[in-house]
Amino acid sequence: MSKASTPDDGLLDDFLEQRGHETATWEESYNKKQCPECGGLHDVEARTCTVCGWSP
Repeated sequence: MSKASTPDDGLLDDFLEQRGHETATWEESYNKKQCPECGGLHDVEARTCTVCGWSP
C-alpha cells in the first residue's frame, strides 16, 4: 500500500504567505515552544496551547 506524500510545512507556509495569507506557528524560546497568541511556554511535543487553546 502506498502512502501519499505530504508537502513540507515550511514550503506550504511560504506559498500561502506569498499569496497574502498569514500563517502562524509556534515561536521558539530556548528548548520550549511559545504560543504566539498568549506567550505560554510548552514542551516541544505540544500540539495545542494549554493556556489559551491555540493550535497551528
